[in-house]
Amino acid sequence: MIQLNGFGWRHAGRRAWAIRGVDLRLERGERVLLLGPSGAGKSTLLAALAGLLAHDSGEAEGDLKVDGRTGIVFQDPQSQLVMSRCGDEVAFGLENLGWPAEKIWPRVDEVLRQVGFGYPRDHRTDRLSGGEQQRLVLAGALAPQPDLLLLDEPTANLDPAGAALVVESLRGLGREQTMVLVEHRIEAVLPLIDRVIVLEPGGGVRAQGPPQILTGSLGVELSSSGVWVPGHPMPARKAIAEPGQSLLTTTDLGVRDLSYPDITLREGEATAVTGPNGSGKSTLALMLGGLLKPARGGVGTRWGEAPHRWRPKTLTGRIGSVFQNPEHQFVTSSVRDELALGGTSPQRVDELLQRLHLEPLARANPFTLSGGQARRLSVATALAARPPVLLLDEPTFGQDRKTWIEVVNLLADLRDEGHAILTVTHDPQVVAALADRALELAPR
Repeated sequence: MIQLNGFGWRHAGRRAWAIRGVDLRLERGERVLLLGPSGAGKSTLLAALAGLLAHDSGEAEGDLKVDGRTGIVFQDPQSQLVMSRCGDEVAFGLENLGWPAEKIWPRVDEVLRQVGFGYPRDHRTDRLSGGEQQRLVLAGALAPQPDLLLLDEPTANLDPAGAALVVESLRGLGREQTMVLVEHRIEAVLPLIDRVIVLEPGGGVRAQGPPQILTGSLGVELSSSGVWVPGHPMPARKAIAEPGQSLLTTTDLGVRDLSYPDITLREGEATAVTGPNGSGKSTLALMLGGLLKPARGGVGTRWGEAPHRWRPKTLTGRIGSVFQNPEHQFVTSSVRDELALGGTSPQRVDELLQRLHLEPLARANPFTLSGGQARRLSVATALAARPPVLLLDEPTFGQDRKTWIEVVNLLADLRDEGHAILTVTHDPQVVAALADRALELAPR
């Protein structure tokens, strides 16, 4: 169904090839897991298979052939939402393919149930959390029953129950459908997989074969190079001292239909906020960070006034925020300029570029980065300023094993220097490795 011969792609304005020398043949009905370190070209390859690499956006070499219709779920679900109502979003593809009107809505309802989407058809798409958006775009991709289903980390923003529903949905795919999947939660999806393909950054296919290739010496080698491999636990970084004084405290905090337990963020302590999709985790981070005014209750601080009343310069000097969508906070035209924006010393910029493996991208435009690279840059910009309080929404999203460890270590270093850290996460390994205290929000 898919044939690639010496295929490569280089994005416009880049010296290095995103992928190169890829030789692959995939048969109809195969279930394939794509692995590789961050920046190995996994998302680029999916975009190529979907026919989404425009000739004027880069340079291609070699041959690529796909037989059949494709459906794709991007790493950032928000980037593919096109309609204002959830039911219309799923129906959009069916209408464009000319499905009979009487078959569209039964199919929409069927796939929404299949992915565990809990809202009616007329619910607004702009009122969804990141995980809820992910379920919706997956429903939209499944609805037309594509010949080839391309999935870029479909469970990354989902709570454990939602991730399990997605895996069960994929288990129900017919054998006439081919699936190519990029995923970091590989333990859950390995039972679905026929073949694992490991990409080498800029250098074609490093290894391929049944899931069993991830055991033994190759598994150890892949794990050390940054590939997520089962059976390799992550190192923990717990606090080296008792927490200090309070920096932020909430009282009866609420907005819309959400109410929160009282929270205190203290010097030298890392707090993890978990909970189901839609429970208000990202909204909580925005209110703590002074970017959203609470409708009820308030946020008290060591500095007296509530954060939402501070001037921007004062706010960024005291609280650093990493948003769920990293591209929402980029304002310059290069990675290096983004890190240096707040007056960060050149030495600190160089350290962050090196530790987060962004050195080869120092001159790249932030908006051309892969999802994992953009996430590392957004975390690095917050770390560069070294504010007393750091609020991070899914800081390890899209990271390979090596960069995941580096992000956790950088956060732990700041925590041990006396900074207050709060992470919003669906990653249980982040909670186990970094958190000194965990707060689970209740379902809405």
